[in-house]
Amino acid sequence: MSLIRFTTTHDLFEAFPAARDDIRAKPSDDPPLVFMRKLIESETPEDAVAVCAYMLPRREAVWWACQCVRALGGARSSEEEQALKAAEDWVRDPGEERRREALRIGSEGSRNSPTSWLALAAAWSGGNMMPPGQPAVSAPAHMTAKASRAAVLTALAAIPVKQRRGRLVACLQAVRVDDDRAASRS
Repeated sequence: MSLIRFTTTHDLFEAFPAARDDIRAKPSDDPPLVFMRKLIESETPEDAVAVCAYMLPRREAVWWACQCVRALGGARSSEEEQALKAAEDWVRDPGEERRREALRIGSEGSRNSPTSWLALAAAWSGGNMMPPGQPAVSAPAHMTAKASRAAVLTALAAIPVKQRRGRLVACLQAVRVDDDRAASRS
């Protein structure tokens, strides 16, 4: 069974109108995975990162982005490692306590750090964004995809220009969309 929630990229864009801000390519009748693979070879392979982040369920999008960030250089400080670990811990056990810890760490982290974006991607997956005792406010549904995309692209920016395309392609080709993905999280 596939994890991809959409039959066509039109369906993806209809479900997430905010994707139009992140993906320059026009939607098509192609399935999202086919569309993403075409974008890898296009003038804007970065669009493929956004397609991946939006097409996967939130938990899988965060996990994929964590794997990309690790492959692109990972954490460069103990604070960045803490943020990366918070996102990975939430993926392994997506409970409210872990999500709130990811929110705290991501909110305190630098927006120039891909791992802060990973923590925020986990944090914005659902639940209340406000401190206890405050009226509940949920993050919009597209925020996990936006933060996952930001994490991967921020990590990619630290790679020398001549190596970026190859490293980006490797991340995108590593996308797992079948049900055996759970074993890879253990």
